[in-house]
Amino acid sequence: MRTSTETAAEAGGGPPPDLELLVHGVGGTTPQEMLTDPRTVLVTGDETAGIYRRIEDADAEDRPQDYRESPVREAYCWSNLTSGNGARALWLLLLPFMVANLAHWMRPAADRRERTVRAYGLLVRLIALSLTVLLLAGACEVALDLVAWQCAGSHSCGGHRSWLGFMSPRDRGWWSQPGRRLALAALVPTALGGLLWYLSNRTWSAYESQPPLRRPVDESDPASGNRAALCLPGFWYGRRIVARLRAAHTAACFLTVAAGLTVATAAHDREPGGSALLDAVGWLLLALLVAGGVLVVYVVCRRGRSETKLDDELDRVTTTALPGAALGLLALAMLYAGWSRPGWTSQGRLPGDAAFGVLAVIQGTLVVALAGCALALHRAAPAGRTPLRGLAGPAVAMLACGLGAVLCGGVAQRVADWLDGDATPGMDSGAPMDGPPVLLSWQAAVIPTVLLVVVLVALFFAVRVWRVRRRLVRTVPDGYPGERPDAVRTRKIAGVIARAGLTDSAPGIVGPVALATLLLGAAAVVGAWASHQVPGRAADGAPPVIEAAAQTAQALGSWLMGLAFLLLVTWARRAYRSPSARRTIGILWDVGTFWPRAAHPFAPPCYAERAVPDLTWRMETWTRRHGGRLVISGHSQGSVLAAAAVWQVDRRTRGRVALLTYGSPLERLYGRWFPAYFGTAELCSLHDEVRCWRNLWRYTDPIGGPIRLPDGTGPEVDHDGLKDPLAYGRTPDHPLPAPILGHADYQADPAFDRERAGLLARLPEQHPASHQNCGPVSRKSSGPASHKSSGPPSHKSSGRSSG
Repeated sequence: MRTSTETAAEAGGGPPPDLELLVHGVGGTTPQEMLTDPRTVLVTGDETAGIYRRIEDADAEDRPQDYRESPVREAYCWSNLTSGNGARALWLLLLPFMVANLAHWMRPAADRRERTVRAYGLLVRLIALSLTVLLLAGACEVALDLVAWQCAGSHSCGGHRSWLGFMSPRDRGWWSQPGRRLALAALVPTALGGLLWYLSNRTWSAYESQPPLRRPVDESDPASGNRAALCLPGFWYGRRIVARLRAAHTAACFLTVAAGLTVATAAHDREPGGSALLDAVGWLLLALLVAGGVLVVYVVCRRGRSETKLDDELDRVTTTALPGAALGLLALAMLYAGWSRPGWTSQGRLPGDAAFGVLAVIQGTLVVALAGCALALHRAAPAGRTPLRGLAGPAVAMLACGLGAVLCGGVAQRVADWLDGDATPGMDSGAPMDGPPVLLSWQAAVIPTVLLVVVLVALFFAVRVWRVRRRLVRTVPDGYPGERPDAVRTRKIAGVIARAGLTDSAPGIVGPVALATLLLGAAAVVGAWASHQVPGRAADGAPPVIEAAAQTAQALGSWLMGLAFLLLVTWARRAYRSPSARRTIGILWDVGTFWPRAAHPFAPPCYAERAVPDLTWRMETWTRRHGGRLVISGHSQGSVLAAAAVWQVDRRTRGRVALLTYGSPLERLYGRWFPAYFGTAELCSLHDEVRCWRNLWRYTDPIGGPIRLPDGTGPEVDHDGLKDPLAYGRTPDHPLPAPILGHADYQADPAFDRERAGLLARLPEQHPASHQNCGPVSRKSSGPASHKSSGPPSHKSSGRSSG
């Protein structure tokens, strides 16, 4: 069967056309916007992710003579993988899981210390497991403790609510016994665990279970022995690990609910006068629950990701039997709790509320141990631009734990405040309810202090931006010689550049906030365990100032915790109705869900496990079928996808592919925060493997930046910083004021077309005999890539803040 290239050659059409494969960035965009044409057609793919062309370019390979001056342009649109459906905004409620998953990928680059690397991954997986248990414990606190135990057991609370009337002990109905109320209420957190399993399983079927392009290993390929993780064949194929983690976390959900039921019921059966048989059954169930918990931890610890090969096997016994056995234990616990106990009454808080304190201590210990691993790895292979001396992963893991506590505590505080009417949970002795566990009130009380730290750090960086802007005001006009100075225009440009530099200062925000969260969280645990009272009560008898401060912090923190949860729910609801809100939320996921679910299976799905194989398949099949030259052109997050795809293609394809990145966070964000995968050594490896690579960036861009490869690496990758705006004042070419583009519209700069043409000119017309690097045309030459625009000279010294 003849290819379209052979047919075109027989018709006298000449060599095949060149191809530019466009990959958009964060926030998503439409094919019409990418191709600047309202008439587009889907070439391959589906409505979730596909490749589009202009209608008149659909048969370009059959008309190569029409594309001598410019390449065929096609757009890979992947926005529906993250932000196309408003329902996906509900993943915001699982934000702590996504943040914990990011911590896994933030480890320092020290691959030779394999034991420490494995320990780092193990600790992150245990932190992720604790977050699942915390979420289900929060759901049990609301459903079992506040509603079924405290409110339904009190006539003054449950008697005035018709939806709880059938549980009222005053009516002595079948559901009036505490154990039966608890068993019925347990259906709520059980349904939550089932929902998490369903969401993870559905997205797993659509993302992780899709295998990448298979090919035999080429031992002669210089990249075959490369240690860059993103070139490994199994990196974007997380089928087995996600299935195993999903089984373990689902079992943990069911075991947490079963523990909440069994601990409370067994505590009653151990009291004098209780049934010896039921007491024995309770101890047996507790033993089984402990054994189930140990098995879950073992499954989580036993094995991490397998990236060196495609891991096609599934642990059928683990993925099926473990959650099934946990669900069976939950059913037994519900039957045990629902057994008739006529003399049982519910008073105070539900037994077992100390679990929140134990969870907090476990999480703090794991984070500290993770910090020790991270420091050891960083000292073994220090990198100058790695943030927080390698502690970025532990800091982010601590923030994930803090977010989990805020969400769970916020829901519990708000539900308790709603159920007990005008009373304050834990403060009023005559209140119908005791309220949530004391620790949650202490955690709420420290939130204002954490926010104060955030405000102080924000003020510090606001002052820094103001000072950088003042310096730039004096020098920005130097980048536009011959222009008449304009104070307003100068201040605007300087302000944009100064604010763009804040991205490099993010470690200065994350570090202090994470440290404050750790220390204040530890103080909350100590205060709760030492006083056994809420902060407002614990401060009774103290000086009036301290007493008032404790009561204010408790009340304000309680409202702030509830407000945080309500804000997430509100954003999720808006995403159903507002396309602009859906796009904003989509940006969050585009940045946060690039990485596979290596630590938490209930995190939002990794879109790159679909997008990277898509791009790899397209590049390899197109170059093999048509023999043309290809430039993969990625903007922003699309540049990260493009780089990952180039890492995955075979040697023959790399010889016909050039990489053009613009507004790229490859080094500025990914290289710094994920040094084991996008560090200097990895980016140098990518530079060696790809045929040609050029990177465009601006000083005004808050996301993209230079690649910063070391001197002597080889052909230059970074273009000089592009001018932005293109014109300072009104000119014949720009009769109206030119906009400050920042992160947007790089294709509007004349340098874009020149660099693309230069890349294509450096690619061979025929299949290459050997792999070799190439760079931009020398500045002295007159080729299309020789021009190199330069930004304001002062930008190089003042436009970036290293933080």
